[in-house]
Amino acid sequence: MNKIELHLHLEGAAPPGLVRALAAEKHADLSRIFDARGHYAYDGFDDFLRVYEAATSVLQTPRDYARLLRDVLERSAEQGVIYTELFVSPEFCGGGDLAAWRDYLAAMIEVADQMRAHGIDSRGIVTCIRHFGPDRAKASALCAAETAGNWITGFGMGGAEAVGKATDYRWSFDCAREAGLGLTCHAGEWGGPDSIRQALDLGVTRLGHGVRAIEDDALVRDLVARGTVLEVCPGSNVALGLYPGWSLHPIARLADAGVKVTVSTDDPPFFYTTMRHEYDRLADAFGWGEDDFAQINRWAVEAAFCDTPTRDRLRKEFP
Repeated sequence: MNKIELHLHLEGAAPPGLVRALAAEKHADLSRIFDARGHYAYDGFDDFLRVYEAATSVLQTPRDYARLLRDVLERSAEQGVIYTELFVSPEFCGGGDLAAWRDYLAAMIEVADQMRAHGIDSRGIVTCIRHFGPDRAKASALCAAETAGNWITGFGMGGAEAVGKATDYRWSFDCAREAGLGLTCHAGEWGGPDSIRQALDLGVTRLGHGVRAIEDDALVRDLVARGTVLEVCPGSNVALGLYPGWSLHPIARLADAGVKVTVSTDDPPFFYTTMRHEYDRLADAFGWGEDDFAQINRWAVEAAFCDTPTRDRLRKEFP
């Protein structure tokens, strides 16, 4: 069936083969981040971040990012995705420099426009990196604000949830809000319920992950009352050991409680997953069928950071 994906890190979706090819072209030795089968190799979340940043280090030019985006969108389209939102950071696209970011963005927009004609629409969510600190986040927020519109429609924060508080980044979120961007924030993955409350204080309408809300009944009721949408990535959570198996993942309990949940792949090659795999495993674990997945996609359409004509078109795909 057709699918909407709201939580996909562009750099984190880089296939190992593409990263190895770029490394060879740039004479960079990244052998330490791959296992014997050529897959990304890491041990735990902190090591995952190390490998992630090493892999992205070979994405150095606008052409590299255009090449990456084309590959990622083609793979998503093969999975039945018709609309996706991608997290992309100016930190990795010119070091937070606005002029450089514009060059990277122009290259990506050209590819996004071309891929729309091939059946997959996309938008970009500028992402600051939490463990880089609040001051560097401001540069990403300014890049987002200065290029808001067209392909850039959202702002969010990823990275290590253990660093500081989400509210330390209030200036950046206020800047993005004033530019008319939709707001999301990673929370409730490695951080507990308090990390979710901090993110909500930033005025976000969506939460990246947010699954640990299940540990606090009052917080679950608050999410339902607010209509906050969770960008849930079950395969990522299971692969990183947050939950020991699919049947123990809280996505079904959250949905049953009235929380609006969506399904995404996060960093698919790192977690050996695809959108079809996510749907298949959720169907196996919880008995979900087409009606359940259609509802999840309807929630995703309403939560998407897109213009009204795009939303109206996507609604027709999930009557």
